[in-house]
Amino acid sequence: MPEFEQQQSALEDVLQEATAAQGMHRWFWGEGVCLLASHRLAVSRGKQTPAWVNGFFEPYMTAAPMLEHVNNLAPGAALAELYRNDPNDRRLALLRDCLSWYQSAPEATRAPNGALEHWPGGVWADTVYMAGQFLLRMGSVLDRPDLVDEAVSQWLRHAELLQHPQNHLLVHGTHGGARIDCHWGRANAWFALVGADLLAATGDEQVERRLVALLKAVATVQPSHGVWDVLVDSVPEVRGLIETSAAAGLGAALLRTAATLGPQRLGADAYAQLFEAGERAVLGSMAYVDAGILTRVSAGTILQLIPFGYSVIRDDRSQPWGQGLAMEALAAWRETHPTDRSRRAVSTMNESEKDPTP
Repeated sequence: MPEFEQQQSALEDVLQEATAAQGMHRWFWGEGVCLLASHRLAVSRGKQTPAWVNGFFEPYMTAAPMLEHVNNLAPGAALAELYRNDPNDRRLALLRDCLSWYQSAPEATRAPNGALEHWPGGVWADTVYMAGQFLLRMGSVLDRPDLVDEAVSQWLRHAELLQHPQNHLLVHGTHGGARIDCHWGRANAWFALVGADLLAATGDEQVERRLVALLKAVATVQPSHGVWDVLVDSVPEVRGLIETSAAAGLGAALLRTAATLGPQRLGADAYAQLFEAGERAVLGSMAYVDAGILTRVSAGTILQLIPFGYSVIRDDRSQPWGQGLAMEALAAWRETHPTDRSRRAVSTMNESEKDPTP
């Protein structure tokens, strides 16, 4: 095996192992991100879904989880993928419980335009990923195009409220109906990741238009080392405070979107812009993996009313969403890079040196 392939496989192995070693058991969003990403990385490598992913769901087959928030839908996306490969009644019952919560639970409130709220009175970009990946994959697995359509509809309704009309970047959310103009990196990553999957599944023209505008915008403000500040537009309050999970997620979305549309649909210049930005983001974020843990990941973050509220970076312990987004980045790299091209990209970028700022 060539040296680069060995290094790539070793990095993937150590990320999977470190993620499994965290011993995740909660039916919640960070775990859901890791479950789906671990499955996708295994598929991209031509391997079986890791045993820990299957094992995560076993206790919930006999004692169903408490569903009380949209974040509880996140593990359902990976469960749908397991059901695709090995359908059984217990898995189907749990998937239907998740769908029932989405459709009729009193906690699943909607904004006036129909967007599912993260909390009553607030629409967040996070919601589109947590609910959207579940709806997309359940719709695909059960041959329910209405659920796929609902995932698209929610993405577009969120875009209507959260995509800035001038710069096309995503804000994290709304508060009391007002858009808070903080362009948090991971919010842009959540939105772009599920948008890339929806585009690949449906070819929806409205999704394409808004997603390409977003990805061109983030590519335009990307630093040369590939990793954005925690707010991607680098406002003064957080300038130089880099955050890696957003770069990993955005890198995956950039690569997948460029590959889905190709130079014929995007045009040669736009295709190169998105693909190369995706390469920079993936390589830049992977430079911060230490012993299988993605470092410089922001904490679990509620909607902040001022930019400095997004400044909390957690290196004291592993963040599961960081692990998941790192695996999404590596999965997207494998999906879009033949081996020889992968070697050329890395050598050209000189291993994407870290940002020298502290």
